[in-house]
Amino acid sequence: MLLAVAIFGGTRERTTARERTFLWLAGVALAAHFATWIASLDYTTVAISTLLVALAPLWTTLYDLIVRRRRYPALVYAAFLAGIAGVALVTGNATSPPPIAGHGTLGAVLAIAGSAAIAAYFLLVRNVRDALSTRTIVTHTYSVAAIVLVLAAIAARQPPPPLHASLAWSGILAMALVSQLLGHTGMNAALRWFSPTTVSFSTLVEPVLAALLALALFGESLAPLAVLGAILLLGSIGVVLWMAPD
Repeated sequence: MLLAVAIFGGTRERTTARERTFLWLAGVALAAHFATWIASLDYTTVAISTLLVALAPLWTTLYDLIVRRRRYPALVYAAFLAGIAGVALVTGNATSPPPIAGHGTLGAVLAIAGSAAIAAYFLLVRNVRDALSTRTIVTHTYSVAAIVLVLAAIAARQPPPPLHASLAWSGILAMALVSQLLGHTGMNAALRWFSPTTVSFSTLVEPVLAALLALALFGESLAPLAVLGAILLLGSIGVVLWMAPD
């Protein structure tokens, strides 16, 4: 859809070779985010998966700490330790069985990889957000991500759902039009005015809503210690976002 708008919608924004490199790398990172995160749902619960993928703000802050050599208050470092404890409590106290049981660690690793990938996406887009419009950014990154994911699906021999599987196609269409075109595009637009870490703040609502929906729709629940870990994890992310907003 975005490519059609770019091709037939009139004037297209020019991009330099450097900008295209960042955009294409960001597209690959976005593909990695979706591939690992969606795959994690086979091996762990919705609540745990969405909690762990919300770690993106910690990755962006860690990047600024190591690469950009930024210094933060001591409370930020304490929040990192609390976040690690929260992850341990959440992943070690799942109660509801995932679709493929017995591989909870793999599910957790895939979800954490998804959080690192979306953090990389935000950091890469940060390099071009001031020079390019949101439409240009998402047209490039979404298109690259789509190509990479289609090739990955072919390589993994994962065919699309049958044409008569209306429920599956409805879900895919909803993810494309609502979650991606509206949700992710809105986050990309916000990067023009806010840092990647601050934009990631909006993702803290997602694990809570996802856990409530998973409880209502699938009967998934968390043990008391896992709930404590979730509170600890979200609290640590909130502290990082508050103390290191940019």
